[in-house]
Amino acid sequence: MPVQPAQPVQSTQPAHPAHSPVTVLGLGLMGTALASALIKAGHPTTVWNRTASKTGPLAAQGAIPAATAGEAVTASPLTIVCLTTNEAVRALLTPQAQALAGRTVVNLTNGTPAQARELADWAAAHGITYIDGGIMAVPQMIATPGAYILYSGTDEAAFETHRPTLEALADTKWTGKDPGLAALYDLSLLTGMYGMAMGVAQAYALIGSEGIPAREFAPLLRDWVAAMTDAIVPETAEAVDTDQHLTDVSNLAMNREAYPNFLQAYAEQGLRTDLFEPFQGVLDRAVEEGYGADGFSRLVTLLKQN
Repeated sequence: MPVQPAQPVQSTQPAHPAHSPVTVLGLGLMGTALASALIKAGHPTTVWNRTASKTGPLAAQGAIPAATAGEAVTASPLTIVCLTTNEAVRALLTPQAQALAGRTVVNLTNGTPAQARELADWAAAHGITYIDGGIMAVPQMIATPGAYILYSGTDEAAFETHRPTLEALADTKWTGKDPGLAALYDLSLLTGMYGMAMGVAQAYALIGSEGIPAREFAPLLRDWVAAMTDAIVPETAEAVDTDQHLTDVSNLAMNREAYPNFLQAYAEQGLRTDLFEPFQGVLDRAVEEGYGADGFSRLVTLLKQN
C-alpha cells in the first residue's frame, strides 16, 4: 500500500514565543554557537548535522538531536539554517519542502542578494515562509552585547512572531521586505571590513619590514584608523547622497601623484604590492575622466559598471 504524503501543517505558530521550540540545521562553529544560545535562553532546541557526532556537545547542554533533517524540521515551527553555502541550503531543504510547508525558515548562511531572492521564491512556491539573515558577529560574539543579525523577507509579520526567539542570538535589525536586503547589507558591511583588514595587513607588513614589532605600532594604527573612519564614513555618505564630490582637502589628482610612492616603498622594502596595486588604475581613470578635483567619494560612482 503506498505511503500517503504528509499533509502541510495548518498552524504552527508558537503559543509561548518567549520559549518556543526551534530547530537548527548545520552545526559548524557558528551553527553550534546559535544552538547553544537558544538552549541557554530556554528554548527547546532540536539540532541536526550531516556529521551526527557534532550534536553530542549540544545534547549535553540539553539539545534534542534529530536522526534526519526531516525529523528536525517537523519538530519546530521555526527552523534556522546555517551552512557553508546557499547551494548547500537549497540541496538540504528541497527534500524537506513538504514537511516545511506552513513553517518558517530563517537562513543565516552567507550569500548574495540574488541567492536570497531565489531561495525566497522557492520557499513561497512551497508554502514556506522564508526570512534571510546576515550575522554581523563571529561565533564567540553570539548572545553578547554588540552582536546583531540583519533580517529581510516578504513576511514581516512572521519575523515579528519569531523575534523573541531570534533575540536569544543577538540584536535583531529588520532591513526590509525585499528578501535580498539582509545579504546586501551584510556584504556591504563586510566589504568595509575587508578593506580595513587589507590596509591593516599591509601596514603591519610595511612597519615590520624594518623589524618594528606590530604590538609597538598597533596603538598608533588603531587610533589613526578610528579617526579616519569617524571622518570618512559620514562625510563620504553625505557626498554620495548629495552628489557633491568636490573637495579642498585631498583630491584625486593629488592622490594620483602621491600613490606611486606607496607601491615603490612596498617594493623597496621587499613587500608584494598585490593588495594595493589595482588602486593606481582607479586613480588614473578618475583623473583621466575629469574628476581630479573631487574627493574619494567620487570613486563610488566610478565603481558602477557601465
